Amino acid sequence: MDKNESLEIRLIDLKDSERVFYLIDNSREHLRKWLPWLDETVEVKNTEEYIKLSIKAKEQNLGLQLVIMNSEIVGIVGFNLIDWPNKTGYVGYWLGEEYQGNGIMLHVVKSLVTYAFDERKLNRIDIRIAVENMKSRAIPEQLGFINKGRIR
Repeated sequence: MDKNESLEIRLIDLKDSERVFYLIDNSREHLRKWLPWLDETVEVKNTEEYIKLSIKAKEQNLGLQLVIMNSEIVGIVGFNLIDWPNKTGYVGYWLGEEYQGNGIMLHVVKSLVTYAFDERKLNRIDIRIAVENMKSRAIPEQLGFINKGRIR
């Protein structure tokens, strides 16, 4: 494996609330441009609610949120929605600012896509990203995704 061999990906859990909030709060200025929900996440309680919704979506087989660990939580990746009738998974991801630029997310999204096709038997993966977010755009491009257009 590459430099990301110490990475761990696991299901998000309520016990992660404080660390995830801390990561959001420390990266707030940087992430604000790309994540519209960020300004509504102003205290740990907001993160707890997000995690509860994520757990419920997993239980209903409609989503899957994972924490990315590199000795501590460094970001989130997952399926914001799984559309089973169309066998499509909608991927979302973000990393704390200090962890960006090291290939972590490329490695993690590649693993998630492999899991989606091989284990979950999805037919399509949809990654929606801000057009101006060049770092985020690079991930699907490097993984061979086809740009199907822009949503307005």
